[in-house]
Parts: sequence; structure tokens; C-alpha cells
Amino acid sequence: MKDRLRHQIRQALETCYRAGTLHSEIIPEIGLEVPARAEHGDFASNIAMVLAREEKKAPRRIAEILIETLNREEGIIGKVEIAGPGFINFFLTERCWYGVLDDIVQSGVSYGRSRTGEGKKVQVEFVSANPTGPLHIGHGRGAATGDAVASVLEAAGFSVQREYYINDAGNQMETLGRSIFLRYLELMGETMNFPADCYQGEYIRDLAREVAEVEGQRILEIPEEAAIRFCASFGGKRILAGIDEDLRAFGIRFDNWYSEQSLFDRGEVERGVALVREKGLCYEKEGAIWFRTSDYGDDKDRVLVRSNGATTYFASDVAYHKEKFDRGFDMVVDVWGADHHGYVPRMKAVMAGLGRRPEDLQVILVQLVNLLRGGQQVAMSTRSGEFVTLQEVIEEVGKDACRFFFLMRRSDSQLDFDLELAKQQSSDNPVYYVQYAHARVCSINRNAAEQKIAVPELGEIDFGRLALEEELALARILSRFPETVAGAAVAFEPHRVIFFLQELAAQFHSYYNRHRVLTEDMETSRARLYLVNCVRIVLENALLLLGVSAPEQM
Repeated sequence: MKDRLRHQIRQALETCYRAGTLHSEIIPEIGLEVPARAEHGDFASNIAMVLAREEKKAPRRIAEILIETLNREEGIIGKVEIAGPGFINFFLTERCWYGVLDDIVQSGVSYGRSRTGEGKKVQVEFVSANPTGPLHIGHGRGAATGDAVASVLEAAGFSVQREYYINDAGNQMETLGRSIFLRYLELMGETMNFPADCYQGEYIRDLAREVAEVEGQRILEIPEEAAIRFCASFGGKRILAGIDEDLRAFGIRFDNWYSEQSLFDRGEVERGVALVREKGLCYEKEGAIWFRTSDYGDDKDRVLVRSNGATTYFASDVAYHKEKFDRGFDMVVDVWGADHHGYVPRMKAVMAGLGRRPEDLQVILVQLVNLLRGGQQVAMSTRSGEFVTLQEVIEEVGKDACRFFFLMRRSDSQLDFDLELAKQQSSDNPVYYVQYAHARVCSINRNAAEQKIAVPELGEIDFGRLALEEELALARILSRFPETVAGAAVAFEPHRVIFFLQELAAQFHSYYNRHRVLTEDMETSRARLYLVNCVRIVLENALLLLGVSAPEQM
């Protein structure tokens, strides 16, 4: 709706420029806001005040000129008022709001989509958990966030690739291999004190048993270093397969799984270090190679290559992000745990050093989840083995509730996950409340079919039958959906879609509880059936963006 109104204002400005009543001829961005109070209109614009300096006229006079020029024939603008120093308040017609219903029916599953992104290529990399243990619910929140961000970006017209970065190189894999190998030795009858710095979970014993079943005693016959490498590879593959299985159960699939080890195998890390050296972005000190990240806003310089010749994780990340842009992405979005917040400035520094705009890299930080059982917070630590897996939570509350709850707050804010609330079938459960709105419309449709009333097609109803304020309020909310999706995409904030769903569901339930959809008057029934099915379409489109189902019965 904002786009239609902006178009009307833009046309009015162009007419003024041609007529000479205004002179700047450069149309600035036309800001539109929803006033805090309904009596101030549907939208307000400060365009007259923005133009005042260039036009050398009082804002109120510019507002008067614009109002006189606005085209009222298209049936969008009903009443216009000037407020305060020059704000223009617009009151749109009921015909305009109800016209949104035809847009929804005509667009169907495409309603809410836009061309905001203009086809720009974006990569969203998320989860990327080390293949050293099962996914826990903290990973689950990152997974839901990354997948929903990718979905809203796609809906807003971006070309999106989902990627999982496999951290299969470095000390954590050696620790995994050693942990499995030592448990394997226990199975073979050796007695030992299991080191505290190894992974403690029961899954390590399970993997050791698999090694024993597959290899028998062969691992005892090879050098320990080779045995640890074998166990690391064996365990990493099994764990990664389990991660993939858990994510698929969570409704998440990746377009690409990218191995960190492949960066080394293809010489990408070496080439990345060589490139930053060529650009003069590095220096040597105490035998190590340092990236001048402090020149680009980081609090200090960072080591790329240690004095012993070993590259750091930072060097891998430099090579990986360089390679991302080499693949042709216009923008890269990384979803990281909030504990990585200090890593953001140095990666932004890398972007600047490599000649990219720092904003070409967007980082979404995800806070941990507080899982509550009986009022007690459950500790989660991969190494100690005291954690609740994502699989366990999905099995207990279901995929839909899990994803919805993870997305209910800004990703960088703390989240308490109430398992008992997530399982309730009541209006207190936010996901149930929203899904029930969709199921209610489906129930109305079934009742209508029993009464031989078909859901009306495009252009078949009289909007004059929708005379209730609650019906107009529903149309207004539905009109905001495309703007909500586009805003969620450019801000990387999928929780905006959750807030929209909750508002729409609340308005629909209130309307349903106060008014019958199927009345004794056929034309009124058909008009209301048309309206509530628009609600159903938008509820389903929004839920699917979040990876949540839209059930027909509950």
C-alpha cells in the first residue's frame, strides 16, 4: 500500500515540476510512516519539509501545492490533511484497502513477494557446527534463524544460496579422534584415566563401538597418530551425517556443504595469506605474520601465521571469505553465536582490506537459548556431554513449535524456551494460536461447502458487504505483509514476520469470536468468506517463510 501511495505522491511532484509550481525537479525519497493515532490518518509524510529548503517555500505551502495536484481518480486517497509544521496525513479509501483482497487472491502463494533485492546474489552461511558432536538447541536457534533469513531474502527478490561450513580441520578434530581412540582402547580392555580435555559425551562411546565393530582390532596394529586420524575421520563423517539428518528433520536443507579442509587441500589458505601480503596488509613480528586489522577499525592486529609456521583459524576465515566473493556473491551473511561478537570487527577489517565494502559482509549474532525444565535451567556443554540435543527437543515439542519459538525474539536477545508452553494446545501457546487461526478458516470452508457455498473467485464479491470496522482492520493488516517481508529481509530480522503473524491471528480470532462468517445473507457470507480466505492465504505464506506448517485441522 505504501508503494501505491508513494507512486501517487511521485506523480503529483512530477506534475508540479512540469507546471512550474515546484522547481527542484529532483524527487527525494518519499518517507511514509503509520501515525501513532488513527485520527491522524493511515499514513503521514514529511515530504513537504524535506523539499522546503530546496524550494525556498514554507513546508505548509508546499503541502498545499501537492494536495491540490494529487490524483484522486484512482480511488486510493480519500482525505488529506496538513498537520503541524507541514506533515501531510493521508486517509485512504475503503475501496483501496479492500482492493488488497483481490491482490491476495490473484497472487496466491506469491503474495508477499517483491523485487526489492533485484536478483542480487546472497550467500547465507549458518549452523556450521563443528562435526565433533550432535547439534544442541543453541545450534537449533541458529539454524532456524539462518533458514528464515534465507527465506525472507528469497521472498524479497534476492538470489540466495544456503551454505554449511564444515570445520573439519584443526585441533577440535584431533581432539575428537583422540577421544574416540581412547574409548576404543577401553573397549579393547585397556585401563586408563580418560582426559578431561577430551569429549565426554556418550556419543563418543557409541562411535568407539562402531569403530570396533567395523575395524575389529586393526586399529591396535597401526601407529597411534594414524589411529587418531582414522578415528577423527570416521567420527567426523558419522557426526556430520547425524547433523544432516537432524537438520532435515528440522526442515532445513543446504545448497552447499563446504569443507574447511578443502581450503588447505586446494591451497586457498596459502593463496589468501599471499594475497594480503601482496597488498601490504601484513607485517612480520617475532617470526609471526600479522594482518593490519587495526588499520580498518579492529582494536588490534591479528596473527595469520604463527611463528612455528602454522596458520590460525583467522587465516582460514580470510581465505574462506575471499573465496566466497570469488564465487560471485554480492553479499555474504554469516550467522554466528553471540560469543563471536568480538570476531566481527576483524572480519569487517578483512573486507575493507581486500577492497570490499564492509557492509558486503553481514553478521547475525544469535544468543544462546535458556531451556527450562521444571523451572531449572539445563546446562549445555559439548565437551562435558551435559547438553540437550536439538533432536530431543524436536521429538518432545515438534518441529513447528521449535522453529516458531526460536524465531519469536530478535536473534541477539536472550531466549527462554518453555517446553511445557510449547506443548500446550491453547491460546497461551503462540504457535498454536497462529496455526489455529489458519485451521479455523479451513473449518469455515468445510462448513461453507456443506451449505453449498463456494469460496468466491476473483471479482465475484461486493466489497460493500464488508461494513464492519474489524473487517477493514483485517484488510489493513493484510496489506502490510509484503512490506513486512521486505523489511525483514533488508534488516535480516525474521522475527518481524512472527510479530505480523501474531497481530493478524489476534485480529482474526477477535473478528471470528464476535461475528459469524456464514450468515443468513448469502452475499454477506460470500464477502466474509472471501475476506477470511485472504487471511488464510497470508497466514500460510508467512508460516511457510518460517518453515512452520499451516495445518487445516488441529
